[in-house]
Amino acid sequence: MAKKEFHVVIDGKLELVPQGTTYEEIAKRYADKFDSPIVLARFSGRLRELFKKVARDGELEFVTMSEKPGIMTYRRSMVLLMQKAFRSLENTEATTIHVLYTMDNAYYCELFRGNEMVPVTPETIEELDKKMRSLVEEDIPLMKRSAHLESAMNVFTQNNLPDKKRLFEYRRVANVNMYNLDGYEDYFYGYMVPHTGMLNLFEIEQYNNGFFLNMPSQFHPNSVESVKFRPKLFTQLYEASKWAFDMDMATLGALNDRIVAGEMNDMILAQEAVQEREIAKIAKQIVESGDKKFVIIAGPSSSGKTTFSHRLSIQLYAQGYHPHPIALDDFFVNREDMIPQPDGTLDFEDISAVDVEGFNDKMERLLAGEEVKMPTFDFIEGRQEYRGNKLKLGNNDILVIEGIHGLNPKMTYKLDDKNKFRIYISALTPLKIDEHNCLSTRDGRLIRRMVRDNRSRGNNAHITLSRWDSVERGEERHIFPFQENADVMFNSALIYEISVLKPYVEPLLFAVPKDSPEYGEAKRLLKFLDYCLPYPSETVAGNSILREFIGGSLFNV
Repeated sequence: MAKKEFHVVIDGKLELVPQGTTYEEIAKRYADKFDSPIVLARFSGRLRELFKKVARDGELEFVTMSEKPGIMTYRRSMVLLMQKAFRSLENTEATTIHVLYTMDNAYYCELFRGNEMVPVTPETIEELDKKMRSLVEEDIPLMKRSAHLESAMNVFTQNNLPDKKRLFEYRRVANVNMYNLDGYEDYFYGYMVPHTGMLNLFEIEQYNNGFFLNMPSQFHPNSVESVKFRPKLFTQLYEASKWAFDMDMATLGALNDRIVAGEMNDMILAQEAVQEREIAKIAKQIVESGDKKFVIIAGPSSSGKTTFSHRLSIQLYAQGYHPHPIALDDFFVNREDMIPQPDGTLDFEDISAVDVEGFNDKMERLLAGEEVKMPTFDFIEGRQEYRGNKLKLGNNDILVIEGIHGLNPKMTYKLDDKNKFRIYISALTPLKIDEHNCLSTRDGRLIRRMVRDNRSRGNNAHITLSRWDSVERGEERHIFPFQENADVMFNSALIYEISVLKPYVEPLLFAVPKDSPEYGEAKRLLKFLDYCLPYPSETVAGNSILREFIGGSLFNV
């Protein structure tokens, strides 16, 4: 009896695909058409793992590592490869790799025996690297099975994964998908590659007490670069992670435990107190520096720059200063004067979109004691306007300047460094899903932005998601390269925020059209949110950075 054939549209052409054909078998025929490896399929708009078989008529597309779902699939699979390799080494039964956080395109990992950190040795790094590459050479398949929740919990216990078991106490499903690599089994929060031979791009680099697992990026999917040495950023991430660990709030399971135990109000107050203490500390540093007239704040999208600048200004008031907020957005060049990109679009993220000369001229004149007319940018008309705002600096006056290009030396090139105090702010969440899966800081900011865009700009989640890749590219070019120029860094992430944001963002994600390119990303975020319990926002203070996104702020944000 002849096999059934399915009508599948591939690259605009109709093909007859025999029943039983896997997506990977088809992908091999099209691999040369792509600039980076194919790691997933998209069939009739839905993501599919490559080992799956075509089972009906439809349209087939391929997902490479240059797309977010593709690079995330690669990284998940790399973690499973690393776990299997580590467990294959001698004397590692009671020791577990913890993936603590991301830096650039790397995961920073440490070894733990129970709650005790075990310093990594060069010998361990060498053995782990060798074993991982051996598993890649063997090209072992990653097997997937549906397991009853109780069976999965037993696996977590056997593999010494208490955080994952703790998280799954709150799951409301009967079965979960488990992945098995040559006898080592675990649960992951998304799709995986079909076999280890695809995981050849990685480096392991010892650092501090642990190591970096360096991997390709979405924007450079065919190569691996060592993580850039950013000691200030690393310190912020490390201290946030340690604080969360010490407070037993390092994972989603722990956060859920606090909600169930009725202890969240105290945790919210404690986290806000920590941030206020840090803001007061920064204000004191500014005052003690003596000759600073320009406090410059920069950071990526949805970091809470505006609320932070207000709270810092209040602390400066308390120290006897008179701060004046200035938004670099008011110094955009007139839209008609912007230079279009080759494709005709305008790049509002580039420093060329800002009137750098005009800004430096006004700052120099203010520093010289002149009274200066200050512009306001009309975003509807796309022009700078003067609405009677004037400014003159007194002895105790200080300018608090906020904008994405603040740390770029070109932005303030005429101003003497002795007059500047530079602050980098970002939401560097220390929260992990479990031992092997950290919450991306970019996902945290994306969720913040979807909530704020809907509340204050009328944008639905579909629009925010469609623009996010462009936002990330702009940050890679214009913000992250200058973050180490900062005198201090401030971490605006709140350990509790995901539970408060959940009731706001879930309806927005459910509204993303199923036939849109952004549906897969919305579905991924909804699946993640399903692991955390919601918490009401009533107890969040009016001056909290979170209020910038959910509303109800004491400040004009």
